[in-house]
Amino acid sequence: MSKKFDDFKHLVRITGTDIRGDKQVVSGLTQIRGIGPRMADIVLKKAGVSKDLFIGLLTDEQVKAIDEVIKDPIKYGIPKWFVNHVKDRVSGKDIHLVHSNLALYERNDVDRLKKLRTYRGVKHAVGHKVRGQRTKSTGRGGRSLGVSRKKI
Repeated sequence: MSKKFDDFKHLVRITGTDIRGDKQVVSGLTQIRGIGPRMADIVLKKAGVSKDLFIGLLTDEQVKAIDEVIKDPIKYGIPKWFVNHVKDRVSGKDIHLVHSNLALYERNDVDRLKKLRTYRGVKHAVGHKVRGQRTKSTGRGGRSLGVSRKKI
């Protein structure tokens, strides 16, 4: 076995998410909630990490660099239109939310819409489609569709 694989890690923790070491870096980063394929690609470029590596072969410095870029992407030159919370309501800053913070902010946004009784908030509260989808034949929640045949 080569020296390169002696320090292989089977689990690597990045921003609170355990990622299997046998995955490529780009596909491994997409397991973090809030990081898609394009964001993972940009994070790796800004951190100076090759896309061809496996997660388990990353050094501690490379993992730390990836973690830092994910925590504050604006500081590392990622454009503000690329982050998932442009001009946050509370702080007024452009931030990129990942992991449990993303779920918390999504839940707070939906609760705010419900409290204000906006059209989208009412749709969320009732459990209907929110983004303009058709509802005549889809989203029925388990009920049958069409005409039932008479048993003989």
